[in-house]
Amino acid sequence: MERFKKVLIANRGEIAVRVIRTCQRLGYRTVAVFSEADRAAPHVLAADEAVAIGPSPAKESYLVIGKILEAAKASGAEAIHPGYGFLSENADFARACRDAGLVFIGPEAEAITLMGNKRQAKLRMIAAGVPCIPGYEASDLDDEALATEGERIGFPLMVKAAAGGGGRGMRLVHEAAQLRAALRAARSEAENAFGSGELILEKAVLDARHVEVQVFADAHGNVVHLGERDCSVQRRHQKIVEESPSPAVSPALRARMGEVAVAAARAIGYRGAGTIEFLLAPSGDFYFMEMNTRLQVEHPVTELITGLDLVEWQLRVAAGERLPRAQAEVSASGHAIEVRLCAEDPAKGYAPQAGRLLTWTLPAREGVRIDHGVREGQEIPPFYDSMQAKVIAHGPDRETARRRLVEALRELTVFGVTTNKNLLLSVLEHAAFRSGEYDTAFIAKHAPASEVEGLYQADAKVRALAAAVLFHGEGLKLADTAGLDASLLNWNTAYRHPVRMKLASRGAEEDVIVQPVSPEAYTVTVGDASFDVSVLRLSGGVLDFSSGGTRGRARYLRDGDTLWLDSGAGAHAVTDVTFRPPSRSDGVGSGRLSAPMDGRILRVDTRVGAAVKPGDVLLVLEAMKMEFQVVADVTGTVAELNVSVGSQVRAKQLLVALAAEKTA
Repeated sequence: MERFKKVLIANRGEIAVRVIRTCQRLGYRTVAVFSEADRAAPHVLAADEAVAIGPSPAKESYLVIGKILEAAKASGAEAIHPGYGFLSENADFARACRDAGLVFIGPEAEAITLMGNKRQAKLRMIAAGVPCIPGYEASDLDDEALATEGERIGFPLMVKAAAGGGGRGMRLVHEAAQLRAALRAARSEAENAFGSGELILEKAVLDARHVEVQVFADAHGNVVHLGERDCSVQRRHQKIVEESPSPAVSPALRARMGEVAVAAARAIGYRGAGTIEFLLAPSGDFYFMEMNTRLQVEHPVTELITGLDLVEWQLRVAAGERLPRAQAEVSASGHAIEVRLCAEDPAKGYAPQAGRLLTWTLPAREGVRIDHGVREGQEIPPFYDSMQAKVIAHGPDRETARRRLVEALRELTVFGVTTNKNLLLSVLEHAAFRSGEYDTAFIAKHAPASEVEGLYQADAKVRALAAAVLFHGEGLKLADTAGLDASLLNWNTAYRHPVRMKLASRGAEEDVIVQPVSPEAYTVTVGDASFDVSVLRLSGGVLDFSSGGTRGRARYLRDGDTLWLDSGAGAHAVTDVTFRPPSRSDGVGSGRLSAPMDGRILRVDTRVGAAVKPGDVLLVLEAMKMEFQVVADVTGTVAELNVSVGSQVRAKQLLVALAAEKTA
């Protein structure tokens, strides 16, 4: 049997912390690796040892096989756990570990290669009798040939990158007129993301659910499944909510899907943890999509209903042991739901957000587990995935798990960066989710872009509360400076005159009027509405207040002129701009184009002296695995170009200055 005493975790963030925890419980020494951006990250502090592997960009650190192997050699690690993402499904990495005499805690390189190519994987599954979606999987990559086959298959049609995943290189085509453009776009995206423009075509299965089955195999011929997970709630083809068991899977269907998943793993001689992903049609038919040859992000929901530690299983299998349980010994109890908390702005196309975590408060509740790899005060770097934590709730039934998850999310507080908390709560509370009757189009149907902004824009009540808190806070500060009792605030009716303030939230400014009534009470007018607000307590990050006769509690943080507030439904940042110069209102841009966040310049499409007009793409910025276009906002010429391809830039750094065309 293969034995090892020290494990290097070739990853970062919450999964590195998660793997370290199980390794240490089982008595293994642990080694973390870290980039410059992660010098003081929680996974570095949690490990027994840590080795620096280079600059912040993943391509210069976490994705460099040689640096990972050097770290293993330097630390004396005998095994490497890849986590998920990064090098976890890189066959060359698995092979390099084996060649270096290291135990790769994952499948054989050959299995990774086979299942990493959707075309080859699908052909093998068809040969093994696994149900697959009708499509075109031949090696002919000519767009004309693919277009012809697409028209033969019929519409709607899915165009998919054969290599990689995560929604990149994927297009849904509704009619023949869209097909050629979709092929070009998918091929270009796939080449940029995966280095391969190989495509496959599949008949689109509408109103389907994304249901996956967890499998495990050892080196002794044993293969089991651990039930299914429903991952149908997705944005940009990426999961944000997962649950087990699936509300749509009956015991008979579960057994059938499990049998097929086990057969799929056996067909390729698999070893370790893997996930077979299926599309489940409304008819009950299911079709193979792909196999993930690693531990999944959403593995905790399986752990909570089975009582198993899947990382422990990985370690035991890698050590040459047999699977801890046979299929008949695997059982499940209750229901578990997980959400992915991401530093992103759903109202701005799910744009990743970088910045400092000013407040990071996690709940401690029965039936709730939180896997995370960040800490308060930490900078969220722009170089990696936007997911910061997973919040998972377990209960005896689905509704109990859902309620526990909702309350945990309400209590969880994040200030400093925008997250998808507001959206996640909206999803969990939606009638379609509560009923369990939803599919992969859930976000498009129930949280379209046109409605998501409303979840993040502070409404009149929030702005009124913010105005009262900002005004009250200034009074407390003055009283403290003067050495006065705070109860004397607003005591003299002569000073209870209305005060006009200007507040800004998400780019929108609005005048509010604050009328002091007593040391703690205010009447706040926002537009045509008036609110009676009393600030009962304002200390230690906790705000107790009453409004309209109802008491409430919120978390708060004052950061300069900005007040962060979260009464449970999600954070709002409201800034006092009363004394700022007025912004331009003539609809003309400034001509000064700054970086929206930290990142790297991927492309430069202009030069000094070039003529531009509003909407022209001048630069492309890459951050958190996404691309952002920097576009001209005035008609004129490029006066300054302060970056080049490969430049690392900080948020708000001036990238381009435009000289506006003079008008008569």
